[in-house]
Amino acid sequence: MLDRVLVLSGLDPSGGAGVVADIETLNQFGVTPLPIVTALTVQNTAKVEEVQAVDHQLIKKQLDSLANDIDINVIKIGLLTSAEQIITIANWINEEHIVVLDPIIKASTADELLTQQSVDTLKQVLLPKVKILTPNTFELEILAPNLDEQSAILSLPCEWVLLTTTDVSDSLIEHRLYYQGVLSERFSYHKLPGQYHGSGCTLSSAISALIAADVDVSVAVKRALDYTYQTLLIAKRIGKMQYHPNRITP
Repeated sequence: MLDRVLVLSGLDPSGGAGVVADIETLNQFGVTPLPIVTALTVQNTAKVEEVQAVDHQLIKKQLDSLANDIDINVIKIGLLTSAEQIITIANWINEEHIVVLDPIIKASTADELLTQQSVDTLKQVLLPKVKILTPNTFELEILAPNLDEQSAILSLPCEWVLLTTTDVSDSLIEHRLYYQGVLSERFSYHKLPGQYHGSGCTLSSAISALIAADVDVSVAVKRALDYTYQTLLIAKRIGKMQYHPNRITP
């Protein structure tokens, strides 16, 4: 068991999503986050106004510095903002790393965060190194366009895919877990009223924390989904729009 997770994600000044959400979640599972910020953003609970990518060479130096001192096994990846970042990170990852990728293409405020060129690069060089992918239905369509769900999942080179359907569900949300392209389990939850900022980051970080604790993937996914749902049940509203998951749960 390694009680640490390397996190690559953007900085959300409102505290709802990104690296702040990752750190809060990992801490709740007794896991030490090793955070590397990939992007600085101008955003609040209503919208994303600007995104500035962190230089990929600086990210590489940070990765090397950490690896020279700390054994790294689990890597949680969120927002990546340039093809150069994606290539740099993919080249750094080795076969011993367990990678959990939340493929953030559009913010929950509907603001686009990843260009088509970056999406293409992500598919070519990073997805083959990902063990667990957590797209919503929109992200799955972007990663595998014009395919039905089963064919889209099969086309992706990731061992596990957890498809979250919050973005297209009205009352009952069904999350579907695939293993090697085959449907493994379904998890259902009632959809809560309101809009939430950072639930995807919370879920993928919780999965990463449990994987770092050597929990089997299917069990980790179920426990992470339950935890995330609990953070939404007691969510707090600190701004004018979206709710923050309350990741410090009783």
